[in-house]
Amino acid sequence: MSLDAQQIRQRILPHYVPTMQCESASLTPLGNGHINHTWLLRTDTSALVLQRINTQVFPKPWAVVENADLIAQHLQQQQQAGRYALQLTVPVATLSGQLAIEDTELGFWRAISLVDNSHSIEQMHNTAQAHQTAAAFGAFAAALADFDASQLQATISDFRNLDVRMRLLEQQVNADRHGRVAECRPWLAFVASQRILLTEVADMEAQLPLRICHNDTKINNLLFDAGNNPCAVVDLDTCMAGYWMYDFGDMVRSCCASVAEDSTELQNINLLPDYFTAISQGWLQALGPLMTPVEHDSLWLGVKVVTLMLAIRFLTDHLDGDRYFRITHSGHNLQRAINQFTLYQRLLEQQHQLQPILMATSSK
Repeated sequence: MSLDAQQIRQRILPHYVPTMQCESASLTPLGNGHINHTWLLRTDTSALVLQRINTQVFPKPWAVVENADLIAQHLQQQQQAGRYALQLTVPVATLSGQLAIEDTELGFWRAISLVDNSHSIEQMHNTAQAHQTAAAFGAFAAALADFDASQLQATISDFRNLDVRMRLLEQQVNADRHGRVAECRPWLAFVASQRILLTEVADMEAQLPLRICHNDTKINNLLFDAGNNPCAVVDLDTCMAGYWMYDFGDMVRSCCASVAEDSTELQNINLLPDYFTAISQGWLQALGPLMTPVEHDSLWLGVKVVTLMLAIRFLTDHLDGDRYFRITHSGHNLQRAINQFTLYQRLLEQQHQLQPILMATSSK
């Protein structure tokens, strides 16, 4: 569904601002996420972030907003106790006190507080930034370490389940509704060759405690202040119970790669060791004392699994007609999948170089 500012002004804004301010309020598209549509709303007296949740991706949108509310309450308590230094994005209720609204034409909407004088960064520029990013996400995880993970609802079922992701891919291969399977045969064979990883994952997860995980630990899910220091962790839609190795793995995958995740320059893809060192140090500096020995041991597996899993998800969406990830051109998701499969292959080749860095950092 396409959106325009006038539709939002007429149907959504009256739930959040007095009617007399709706016409004069400014609405500006915000961010470039794959999933939701986000707008910055400003009036003469206030500013907030307005977002339409993609209910095709999040079939239980109330779980998304209820989880965010619980997390915000807990982090506010941690702030007050001096145990969390970052700023918060908290749910903003409608004028009638609701956490969100469901509009018959425009869908499911919620509002979030704005972090003033902040900006996002789309691409990592140096190792100091990598260290800061990992430390910020580590601080977020540490502040939620005493939160009962069972209180959060699953906003996307089996989000970090490699076995399920492989089976969903098989379903799309068998259906081949868009006639795209033939061009993907080499990568489908590669996925089949990696099924041996499932046993290692199951054995490791059986030994790990359940934690609250962000599940999208990319640099563009941090806000930075005027001094370019991280000031807030944002986009909590996929915050669920899980394992810290996957949040670490997603940081490494997204922050340490030498090229963007949709680049076609496959020959230039690898993991940058200096960035990997910075990520490892930042994460363990913030979270290391809270991690069990097995959690330390699990981190490299998390890097492998998250990278392979995202490649599988991109390939699955390509075969399914590009229904999940937003694309800019035909074949975009296949391009992303090949990029991530290549990154996965490179990190296996670099394991002898990178894993000792992680082990040395963990032992400090």
